[in-house]
Amino acid sequence: MKNDLPSLRTSRLCLDPPQKEDAAQILEIAGDPSTVVHNPSDLLSGLPEAEQLVGRWIGHWGRKGYGYWCVRERGHARVVGYCGVKSMSAQGHSVLNLICRLRPEVWGRGYGTEATGAVLDWVQQRHPDETVLARIRPKNSASRNVALKAGLERDPVLDEHGEDGLDLSFSNRRNAEGQSGEA
Repeated sequence: MKNDLPSLRTSRLCLDPPQKEDAAQILEIAGDPSTVVHNPSDLLSGLPEAEQLVGRWIGHWGRKGYGYWCVRERGHARVVGYCGVKSMSAQGHSVLNLICRLRPEVWGRGYGTEATGAVLDWVQQRHPDETVLARIRPKNSASRNVALKAGLERDPVLDEHGEDGLDLSFSNRRNAEGQSGEA
């Protein structure tokens, strides 16, 4: 199945669809409280939970032909994060929810912006009419900066309360429905 699914390449990163074997490395990322400090409900507690999560990601790829990619530095096998989109609904709108989560030791290198840009370019080429939505907790300035650098705009119409509280929305809906373009 992997050969049928798209991989993305940037100058420094490789983004590949997840495989079952990636679960242990995903646990290292999403099982680290510092990576989910803004979304504590995403904290994974063990390998079985990580295997289920990766299984859901693989299933989404099978149903939709897109999903979350495992992010690696070029030339290295270690997963340093994951980034991609999944289908969901926000305020009654069908959207592609964007996520980018990285290991703390690679924060500050611009990998989030690079991976997110690659994903958004891929989505724009293959699903140009889809709304891409990044849901960001109010105190998560790093994710807000990545979303803005990637070209998303503040979209308060799609704000919602999630499992961990208010999620501010940033999307590619270019000032739709009269929302302000301000952060």
